Amino acid sequence: MPSLLSVNVGMPKDVPWQGRTVYTGVWKYPVDGPVTARRTNIDGDGQGDLAGHGGEQRAVLVYQIESYRHWARHFGRDDFEHGQFGENLTVDGLPDDEVCIGDRYRIGEAEFEVTQPRVTCYRVGMRLGEPELPALLVSHRRPGFYMRVIHEGRIEAGDEILKTGTGPGALSVTATDELLYLPGRDPAKLRLALDIPALSPGWQGSFRDLLDDADKTGTAAEPPLPEAAWTGFRQLRVAKVVPESTTVSSIHLAAADGSRLPPARAGQYLTLRIPGAGEPAPVRSYSLSSAPVSDHYRISVKHEPHGVASGYLTTRLRPGTVLDAAAPRGDFVLDGGGGPVLLISAGIGVTPVLAMLHELAAARSDREVWWIHGARSPQEHPLAAEAHGLLGSLPRSTEHVFFSAAAPRGRGGDHAASGRLNRDKLLALGLPAGATAYVCGPESFMADMKDVLTACGLEEAAIHSELFGSLPSINPGLANKDLPQPHQPTGPPGTGPSVTFARSGISTPFRDSEKSLLELAEACDVPARWSCRTGVCHTCITSVLSGGVAYDPSPLEAPPEGQVLICCSRPTDGEIVLDM
Repeated sequence: MPSLLSVNVGMPKDVPWQGRTVYTGVWKYPVDGPVTARRTNIDGDGQGDLAGHGGEQRAVLVYQIESYRHWARHFGRDDFEHGQFGENLTVDGLPDDEVCIGDRYRIGEAEFEVTQPRVTCYRVGMRLGEPELPALLVSHRRPGFYMRVIHEGRIEAGDEILKTGTGPGALSVTATDELLYLPGRDPAKLRLALDIPALSPGWQGSFRDLLDDADKTGTAAEPPLPEAAWTGFRQLRVAKVVPESTTVSSIHLAAADGSRLPPARAGQYLTLRIPGAGEPAPVRSYSLSSAPVSDHYRISVKHEPHGVASGYLTTRLRPGTVLDAAAPRGDFVLDGGGGPVLLISAGIGVTPVLAMLHELAAARSDREVWWIHGARSPQEHPLAAEAHGLLGSLPRSTEHVFFSAAAPRGRGGDHAASGRLNRDKLLALGLPAGATAYVCGPESFMADMKDVLTACGLEEAAIHSELFGSLPSINPGLANKDLPQPHQPTGPPGTGPSVTFARSGISTPFRDSEKSLLELAEACDVPARWSCRTGVCHTCITSVLSGGVAYDPSPLEAPPEGQVLICCSRPTDGEIVLDM
């Protein structure tokens, strides 16, 4: 009969790690005597990162003594103690390949239900001093599992474990773990998992997304984004430069060899390497500002104070200059539906939604189109006449422009109003609740607009936004996560291939002291996204614009073409440019 060998608890604490501080509860230690298992926790226990651990669905983590013995043999160690794998219950029995999601067990006075495998997390590797452990837990099929508490009660070491119920579907913890983290997923098993009521909502959501992706393959429900039209950088020649205002210029780019340019989607962006702006040549991304045509692309650039790249492009760039460009990218593109569409922007954020407006006008769309833009003044509203003309060609268009620093009084047309575009003004417009919204502008503006649009009745999934800068970081457990602006790494310069973080505007040689591209990004304070740090969870997946990588350790599932896992990769020979 399975038995409970140890009950382990520990409160979160700050732990120094790689020059940073992690707030974590992974340090668990055995307790003597009975302890009460409650709905969201065991008495005396706590978690530092409640987004990934703890709570009703993850109240208790279980790990098996046989897995302890396995890892002792694998690592050649004899110093493991109960609780060292972060588990609350160390048990004899209940192997991961036999326990199923939805199984129920009575231990002492309490009853539990299995809800999900352990979340892959770098902190268990940190606790054991084995950084690769998160990947090994999956590849060796020994993750452990979480349970929720069905009936609260006291438990203690020595209690027998009695099975009281069997989960529907007979989907083991190991099989569930493989469905999320390993390739070759069986859609039938994904559907089976979604039919198990006990499976935690987080894992249900992940499986639902995987199943949706599988179902869309080969269907015409939504046209997929095309793969990058070319790899690396190719030369584009500046055809003309058109001043749009005192601070904004439009740049028309054609293929340097005279060939036709591949199609792009309105709303996508170009990443340019600009040799004339500095050494090393800065790399920046700019949204397409018109519907792409066969002979040229157009971007519109605002001259930012102290902007090395934007200053060159708006004041010194001349026709005939050759720039290097990566292929158009991005998933901030119009859906294929027929419902109302809201194009909402502020400042230079107008560029991608203007390209969408071009696309709608070219298609003679009969969709209800709302154009809502905020600018400082009529003088700082570039491309206004162009947008107004396009809207006039659409049969069901509505235009609203707000000037924050100047009362229109006839300036800007009948569609213009004074005052900043904010919550009250947007609510007063009476937006259609079933619309799809595309929002671009400063980060705070987009966050505000998302809140207002939700209040207007739009579903969160129908609100799309585009960030010009770095994506928000994901650094679970780190304390004091506020980062300075990206910068060159301190210390001696590297001697390896050049690494460019395009969104952050940093280029630096790779250093042997860094084990991965992620570690170099952290040394530069480039916002990064990660969780397991061993190539399992794919949180760190990043588009690569140019160059190649080698993996160590190899990821359990390779990323799609054109993307890399920065947590376990290093650049190979030659420059690499990352979209971060």
